[in-house]
Amino acid sequence: MLPKPDVILHHIRPTGHRLLMYIHVDAFYQKSGTISIEEPIRLYYNIIVLLCCGKELTIMKPVLTIAELIESARRFCEIESEENHVTLIGVTDGKAVGTYVEHKFQHFLQSRYRVEIGNSAKGIDLPSAGIQTDIKVTSITQPQSSCPFKNARQKIYGLGYHLLVFVYDKRDTDHSCTLHFTHCTFINKSRTADFTITKRLREMVSDGANKEDIIGFLQDRNVPGDEIVYNDLADEIIHDPPKQGYLTISNALQWRLQYTRVITLNNLVKGVVNYEW
Repeated sequence: MLPKPDVILHHIRPTGHRLLMYIHVDAFYQKSGTISIEEPIRLYYNIIVLLCCGKELTIMKPVLTIAELIESARRFCEIESEENHVTLIGVTDGKAVGTYVEHKFQHFLQSRYRVEIGNSAKGIDLPSAGIQTDIKVTSITQPQSSCPFKNARQKIYGLGYHLLVFVYDKRDTDHSCTLHFTHCTFINKSRTADFTITKRLREMVSDGANKEDIIGFLQDRNVPGDEIVYNDLADEIIHDPPKQGYLTISNALQWRLQYTRVITLNNLVKGVVNYEW
């Protein structure tokens, strides 16, 4: 039996990680194969296995979860707020900044977790079944973005997927660019409807409004649709009132999403996780 590879355990600071190291190393000696390990020790354990054990081992990254997505977003903001983003010096195009941040965050996730990255065909940035999240990056000057219009129901019952919103304050000098992330907010899909419309509809249903009342309100608010859409929505609203949404959604060729309200909820609403710096 090879000696236990504890020669570089001093690189791993927390006791919990050291104990986890021993557990996984013991498992390796008992059998070869694939072992899933925790992210904080992945690189160190890889070195130990290859250099000290002399055997091949497949290292599997953990599958990304919603909780880890939210925590990763927080850590990402804190790290990137300290960086000098030289490639963005002088860049004033918000879309270019957004693409830069989205790609950096996607790489940040891929280096730590097994995660599916979306494309234009899949519609959202993180489309895997357990995540279903779109990434939005916006300036603190005007925290808003757009998303594809699918149907009028989205304005009342939500977009159908979660949102992860990064809000930054960009500061440039001749030789530096800082992106100070002021807010990071995860919005559960159940909270992605329009604030004003859902608030009033919930009040109307509670007050005993009938179908004609609901249809009249939808028309007054210029919710996109024809008579058939309004009739179907009114029936659904009466029998299944929408949850309170926290976005401001404006009609356009695409939905225009405004985040001023939702990023300042201070963790007071279930389904919305707020970080603020």
